[in-house]
Amino acid sequence: MSAPLSSPSTAPSPSLWPDAARQTAFSAWIAPLVAVHGLRPETLRPASADASFRRYLRLDTASGASLVVMDAPPDKENCRPFVQVQALMQQAGLRVPEILAWDEAHGFMLLSDLGAQTVIEVLNPENPQAALDWYRLAVDALLDWQQASRPGVLPPYDEALLRRELQLFPDWYVARHRGVALDAAQQATLAQAFDRIVANSLAAPSVFVHRDFMMRNLMVPSTGARLGVLDFQDAVYGPITYDIASLLRDAFISWDEDFVIDVTVRYWEKARRAGLLGARSASGWGDDFGEFYRAVEWMGLQRHLKVAGIFARLTLRDGKPKYLADAPRFIAYIRATATRYRELAPLLRLVDQIEGTSAPVGYAFGRM
Repeated sequence: MSAPLSSPSTAPSPSLWPDAARQTAFSAWIAPLVAVHGLRPETLRPASADASFRRYLRLDTASGASLVVMDAPPDKENCRPFVQVQALMQQAGLRVPEILAWDEAHGFMLLSDLGAQTVIEVLNPENPQAALDWYRLAVDALLDWQQASRPGVLPPYDEALLRRELQLFPDWYVARHRGVALDAAQQATLAQAFDRIVANSLAAPSVFVHRDFMMRNLMVPSTGARLGVLDFQDAVYGPITYDIASLLRDAFISWDEDFVIDVTVRYWEKARRAGLLGARSASGWGDDFGEFYRAVEWMGLQRHLKVAGIFARLTLRDGKPKYLADAPRFIAYIRATATRYRELAPLLRLVDQIEGTSAPVGYAFGRM
């Protein structure tokens, strides 16, 4: 998950390269590229932070444009998935950074610059009508990506991976962040909930999955109508419900359910016309919107539990406390979904015990 891009600056930060050896390696790599791309190395500056060890820097060119440098230490980050997925997305017609140069051995990459404004920066939760056009563009980009799907290309989003992600919740959010030791009965409750979540997730047909498809990773276009797409290196092949759940149950912005349903319906209708869902699709799955929406909610529940654990880990292990500030949003998502479905009532009670809260009375749309 990438942090918002910084505003341009003409002077590099004095702490840009805290590791002298890394700075030396970068200087040696960038030197021959200066003339080729008209670079102005003195303008190098931070562009964005990443939840991983990867970071991005921006620098200007002699023509007045700008390019982006990816700094991904090879002992901590593998750039090959980024390169693979970038090619797949480009072939699918998505607007992604162009790779201009890559030093795999040292973990440096020169990329085209998709701009400095993420879509989330122009959204206002109090004005969903103004946001609708941005979500239509996001849905169109998502459908282009999904229609390019084919098996055997990306790693599978299978049961093993789904369960590894879910385990982040008890390991990091519950035990490490909340300091709660689950007893045998509570562990059994969580295991049963995980079994149901995984089964529901795997019932959906598989497509290419961005895996962090949200407005913070989509860029406002400077020209044309296509959104830029970032942070795609963790893409997999798995449930079609994942990316639409990620888009509408965002890590950093929330919407009223009427808006969420509206956009989900628009996506579902387009996906059916594209042959990704519905009776005429290869799977025949997802022809009923109520069932599809339920599946999206259950897929979203898996993501919310995972990300609550990831945000706790980022704070406690990696020293990045800003992410945990958004954990209440995910707990609210978890509670809202668990409140809606009878079979998740034990999970709701467990979350309330962990959080020290009380369960609400009543149920919302879609309760089964």
